[in-house]
Amino acid sequence: MNICFEELAGCIDHTLLAAAATREQIKQLCQQAKTYGFHTVCVNGRWVSLAAEELHGAKVKVGGVVSLPLGADSTKIKVAQAKDAVFAGADELDMVADLAAIIEGDSKYLRSQLRAVLKICRSMRPAVVLKVIIESAALSREQKVFACQIAQECGVDFIKTSTGLHPAGGATVEDIKLMKETAPGCKIKAAGRIRTAKQAIEMLEAGAQRIGTSSGVQIINEFRAGQTQ
Repeated sequence: MNICFEELAGCIDHTLLAAAATREQIKQLCQQAKTYGFHTVCVNGRWVSLAAEELHGAKVKVGGVVSLPLGADSTKIKVAQAKDAVFAGADELDMVADLAAIIEGDSKYLRSQLRAVLKICRSMRPAVVLKVIIESAALSREQKVFACQIAQECGVDFIKTSTGLHPAGGATVEDIKLMKETAPGCKIKAAGRIRTAKQAIEMLEAGAQRIGTSSGVQIINEFRAGQTQ
């Protein structure tokens, strides 16, 4: 894949979701995002307003999370979290899908929940980007296909592989390809245990448009040094 480091950096959501993250660490995250030209910083709801303040006037977007890491909150709670993040300054939301609904094949519940959160995102001007995390490593092939089909039917912007916090694992090239094939109308975000430039390039080559990682600085430094083999 012929890509320059600015293009690679522009695909990265620079992420810090540790529960013990501090104000100074969030400020550092935002500064790194501006320095390296990352697309978005992705932070817990506690820090969305601070990130929005730190990035005011910058090209870097602010990303918030909904129902991380389990996805098991009720629709009412997910909608409230989405509103809270948006009003605090989030340009994008990463929401964990209801895994029980995916595993049980409950299309009615999953569809209703995605549409409820998407309604909040679409009511904003400009519209807030919604990425739906399906925790692909924890699902069978049939469950992944089901989740992607419902997400595309609802019109979400991105389908995202993983939270990076599930013991089953993170993004794989095979899952990216399957998700891209199953939901061509959605963009794909690869996330979860992506720590090297080689991994990031492989995910983009497989069809991902965005990379979620807490190792963005390391990835770009490796890429600049030619360490992509």
